[in-house]
Amino acid sequence: MLARVHEHNLVKWAKDRPQIVVFSADLTRSTEIGLFAEKFPDRFFSMGVAEQNMLSFAAGMAREGFIPFVHTFAVFIYRQALNQIISSIAYSNLPVKMFGFLPGLTTPGGATHQAIEDVAVMRSIPNMVIFEPGDATEIESVLDAVVNTKGPVYLRMLRGEVPRLFPKNKPFIPDKARQLSKGDDLTLLSSGICTQEAMKATAVLRNKGVTINHLQISTLKPFTDPAVLAAISAPRCGVITMENHSIIGGLGSAAAELMAENAIPKRLVRIGLKDTFAHGGSRSYLMRYYGLDAFVLVEKIEGLLGEKLGITEDDLAAVRLESKKSQATEEDL
Repeated sequence: MLARVHEHNLVKWAKDRPQIVVFSADLTRSTEIGLFAEKFPDRFFSMGVAEQNMLSFAAGMAREGFIPFVHTFAVFIYRQALNQIISSIAYSNLPVKMFGFLPGLTTPGGATHQAIEDVAVMRSIPNMVIFEPGDATEIESVLDAVVNTKGPVYLRMLRGEVPRLFPKNKPFIPDKARQLSKGDDLTLLSSGICTQEAMKATAVLRNKGVTINHLQISTLKPFTDPAVLAAISAPRCGVITMENHSIIGGLGSAAAELMAENAIPKRLVRIGLKDTFAHGGSRSYLMRYYGLDAFVLVEKIEGLLGEKLGITEDDLAAVRLESKKSQATEEDL
């Protein structure tokens, strides 16, 4: 596990990029920009609990040639300042980059803090690009993609202790899926924190003779990678999407749209929140309660295959991927 990856990476990456300015909405420490504020105080703006003003201010800075990096919790970006995002930023295709922390069930803060429909909302906005880094490697390499993307970008960002699941020499590439395993039985598309759960399941399923074409999806809009279309066209038993988001409007919907538009006659199973708000609790508890963890994925795969595989929770727990309980504290919510 790596601690506060974004905080340290941002300072190193932005050192020789004076056009990068960073905004906080009274959540500087909680969104890992405190070190940036210390190192580059002239390029740091603390806007207080005023997200609408912050996004409007960022739009003005973008018009003056700067590239604003707006940081706050994901819910406060699109729920509080949607009109400013649409009218002041997206309509003019301005290079405002929005870093939304605590996506989905990564916070115990309950419905007021859990961004469970952010992808659905932001996908619908013209000119908007959406990234969701899946591990430390992608957090360390996503900033180049962010700054080289024309117009606004929204990121579902991980914080605190983050595992390294992918090789350090295999950086984030926009609109390119990451191949994690190959197989003919099923195609599995996962994003964000669900990828780690999916990797646990696929490792155990491999030993049971089930072959899975597993793709990690880090770009949720655009959704035009030819490798994804090829993958969902090929499986024998069907396609599964797995996301830390509502099944409405996110990765599952993007896959369904792609399948419908290309007349792909495959069964699709969407794993995610099923048209419900979530309550508070630990990440592991919430992912189990709402059906987003490795064991639920195994059950869904058994349903598609039409057979029980005898996989237990102990089998999944024995898989050794980088993992450690987060040290984030309650006041960080």
